[in-house]
Amino acid sequence: MTAPVRLPWAETRKGPLVLVNRDHPLRSPLVPDLVPLAGGWPDQHLDRTAARMLTECIRAAGGAGVILPVSGWRSRGEQQAIWDRTLETDGPDFTARYVARPGCSEHETGLAVDLALAADVIDPICPAFPRDGVCGRFRALAADYGFIERYTEEKQPITGIGAEPWHFRYVGVPHARLLTENALCLEEYRAFLQQGERTVRLPGGRRVRVGWLPCRSAAVRWTPPAACWQVSGDNDGGFITTVWEG
Repeated sequence: MTAPVRLPWAETRKGPLVLVNRDHPLRSPLVPDLVPLAGGWPDQHLDRTAARMLTECIRAAGGAGVILPVSGWRSRGEQQAIWDRTLETDGPDFTARYVARPGCSEHETGLAVDLALAADVIDPICPAFPRDGVCGRFRALAADYGFIERYTEEKQPITGIGAEPWHFRYVGVPHARLLTENALCLEEYRAFLQQGERTVRLPGGRRVRVGWLPCRSAAVRWTPPAACWQVSGDNDGGFITTVWEG
């Protein structure tokens, strides 16, 4: 057993598992640890860990030079410009379906990336990323590298976003496996964890326990049960705890 840690309420709005959507905007711009993304469009960046895992997943799928990252981290200003430009060229219905409002975009976290299959012409808003071939192999491997397909057709009533088969969000391996194996979107994760602590076994056999901790005051104290742990705000009044056993 390790020493207790103090988790301030303000930290519920930060971390790799924050929920970002129109009902849970980023209250202040995050400052992710960004690195350049190789092999895609120029000047694209992603969170350092997410970028490494993305590169490994693309390589494992045999997609180097074929699967291209076309949009990673965006500043608030860039998201505003995309919103304004799409609204002008494609109208309000298309914009509301495929472009998040500034402050409500996962791209501002540095944890989301849009991928495309290499082609002479690529649509920057709705890039082609098929479900077969090398893109299908990437999908099959994504959870083992910490990524989820964020917006699917069947979850549109919950996410409020149309199907985006090109948009992937990094959440970390244990969470990606729990979400994928239980057919959940990120909007459903908090309630899922509120039902009780979950255990997931990683490739190689290591067990990870995932739980949820409410924060109803200025701060909450939590005693990690093991030496290797992580806490992330959920952007919804609580923390998601991750404990690696062994």
